[in-house]
Formats: sequence, structure tokens, C-alpha cells
Amino acid sequence: MVGPQADGEYLRRFLSTVEGPVVLVGHSYGGAVISNGTTGNPNVKALVYVAAYALDEGESVAAANSLGGGHTEVTDHLVVRPYPGAPSGDGDAYIDPAHFHRLFAQDLPRGTTAVMAATQRPGALSALVTPSGPAAWKSVPSWYLIARQDRIIPPQAERAMAKRARATTVEIDSSHVAMLSRPDVVTKLILRAAR
Repeated sequence: MVGPQADGEYLRRFLSTVEGPVVLVGHSYGGAVISNGTTGNPNVKALVYVAAYALDEGESVAAANSLGGGHTEVTDHLVVRPYPGAPSGDGDAYIDPAHFHRLFAQDLPRGTTAVMAATQRPGALSALVTPSGPAAWKSVPSWYLIARQDRIIPPQAERAMAKRARATTVEIDSSHVAMLSRPDVVTKLILRAAR
């Protein structure tokens, strides 16, 4: 099984080994994972979404992209490769390297994004349409960084997710990878959540 609930369960098991207060940070699909993996864990004190999916229960990544009237063209530029045991129609999805710089990290040097494109870790295509479980942001204080130049998650969708999560929100001019192009702002947001 793949998707936010299965990946969240893996995180939930790991978190059961951690003592003391926890601040979780999720980027992109990682936001869906932290939302699913922390529900009911009293040690998790804050969630930080960095250009990430803060899904509601029953919502998929694909559905969240249309929140606020947003649209992403990344789905038109995926390369899908089968993986062992993949159900029919599923596979590992990569961003086409020819479009990687423009879609994923247009504010980083091309040499850097060429390496990122060549070494990107795929995600299961089916994870994009698998519904999320209960949303931890409904009970855990949340922070959200909106990347205004994001071409993976539409900024309109990021705003809608941040608003419904009642997250403390920061907006910056950044691509999808704000933690690389603006690490100062991302670090400051995480430290605010940790306090």
C-alpha cells in the first residue's frame, strides 16, 4: 500500500521511539506524511509545512492542487517507470528532467538543478490520488510557508491549505524548494514553531 496513510503509519511508528517534544517539518508530499503520521501523538507540539500538502481527511494530493482555483502543470511532465510488483497503471513518477529546472527550482542555478533532476527520488504515481487520513493540523498548532513562485503546488492551493489549518503563515518569493533558495526564512519559521 502506498500513499499518505501508509507513509504516515511508518512515521507514526518511528515517532513512538522519540522521547520529548517534537516539531515536524514537511516539504511537498512530506506535508501529507506529517499530517497522517502525528494524529494522536501528544509529543508532537508543532507542524511546519514548507510549500507542502496540508491535506484534509479524504483529500488527495491531486485534489488539493485545485484548491483556491489553482492548477499545476507538473502532472503533464511526469516520467513514469514500472517498479517490481506495481499494480497496473502505477509506477515510480519522476519530473521530466527537461522540465525540472523550470517547474521545480527555477530560482536555483541550472548546474544545481541538473544534479537534482538526475538524482531525484521518485514517488509512486498512485500516492498522488490516494486519500489522506485524519488531519493532524486540526489539533496540532501549525505554521506554513507559501512559496509564491511555486510551480509544483499552486500558491493558491497553498494559501487555501494554510488558511483552513489556521496556520501561522509566511509568504515569500520562492520556487518549490524554498529551503534551498531561502534557507534563512525557512529556518526562522521552524525556530518560531519550536518556541
